[in-house]
Parts: sequence; C-alpha cells; structure tokens
Amino acid sequence: MAALSSRPLAEVQRRVAEVHHQRDLRQLLRFYNGWAEDYDQDVAVLQYQAPSLAAAFLASIFQGSAEDALVLDVACGTGLVAQELQAKGFRHLHGLDGSREMLEHARRKGLYEDLKFCLLGQETLPSPEGCYDATVIVGALSEGQVPSGVIPQLLLVTKPGGYVCLTTRNNSSNLRYKIELQQLLNDLEKQGLWEKVGMQEVEKWERATSHQESDQDSDYISGVIYIYRKK
Repeated sequence: MAALSSRPLAEVQRRVAEVHHQRDLRQLLRFYNGWAEDYDQDVAVLQYQAPSLAAAFLASIFQGSAEDALVLDVACGTGLVAQELQAKGFRHLHGLDGSREMLEHARRKGLYEDLKFCLLGQETLPSPEGCYDATVIVGALSEGQVPSGVIPQLLLVTKPGGYVCLTTRNNSSNLRYKIELQQLLNDLEKQGLWEKVGMQEVEKWERATSHQESDQDSDYISGVIYIYRKK
C-alpha cells in the first residue's frame, strides 16, 4: 500500500479539480507527467476506490481462468488497477497510457508484460483486433480526460466473448459526459456488438474536490462500474 501523501487533503483536492477541468491535451499531459511522482499517494488521500472495486467486480463476473487471461489496462497510469487485478489472480497484463512519466512509474512496479504509449482519443490503440480476454479503463472516462469515442476501439481489441470493464463518475461536472457515455453504451448494445453483464453503483467513489461536487449530505462523489461482454 502506498504511503499517504504529505500534502493536506485540501491541497490534493485542488490538484485533482485542476485535472478535471483541463481542456488542452498538451497541458493535460504535462499535468500528468508532473503528477506521476505523487499520484499514488495523492489518490490514497482521496480514498479513491475505483481500482480495487473495478478489479473485484470484473473478477466476480469473469468466466474462465483469470491466471491465463490476457488483460489490457487502458489509461493505466502508474498501475493501480494492475496491482488490484494481480491480487485477484490476473497475471498477464498489458498497459497503455498517454503520459510517459506515468508509464515509467508503472514499469518500475513490474506489473505489466507490455507497456505502450498511446494518446487516447488521438491515436488508434496499438493492439491487434480480438486480442484480449478483458479490456479495462478505470478512472479516465470523464469530462476533460479520455473521450467516450475510444470505447469502440476497446471493443475491437477484445476477443469475442471477452469482457470490457469501464467506469465513470456521477459528480455534477461530469453529468453531461456520463449521459453521452450511457447513450454510446446503449447504442453498441442495440447494434448487437456487446451485452451488459453487470453494473455496480458505488456511493463512496472518492472524496469530492469541492462541496458543489459532492453528493447530498456527503463529502464524497459516487461512481459506476459497467461490465459488458463482446458478442
């Protein structure tokens, strides 16, 4: 477990609020490159639950051998999701991210068999079609981060019968994004490309960055995990 950040909660909240409101890709990547050294400690201060919850939910639904499965972790950051997946028995992990510094921190942890740089939403995923038993994207599908338009690519690189696990937040500044995301998920299901096999609402996703962002009578924001199976 990462040591807690020496920065107070309010300072971490300001830092996270800043990344959620970035609009320029170059500035966003510079922000993440500069954040990589402290990222694990800062999100621990925020009590960020998404990596552990998503990994546990995927493990509970996954059919087949987790030990033999090949999993792609999209927007992998420093490898927090990979740590949780390994704890659930997944051993063969590939990762993609658009921050070179985040990738370097992930590489040092020795969790991935392969790591690649990819500007999500700007470049095609550098992975073969129908390659992965499961594809996950945790924490990155939100306003100012990875566009929802990457989701068909996640589906493309997943094997028929494989799983796609994705998450998003329910905080007020992300509601428009979530509505657009939900529409896309439904459209792909109507097209017969995948089927929803699980959805988990989480009340305490992470500490809110402001009172306006928090859920009613709570200092936290909520979130949701979706799992689909490719047809």
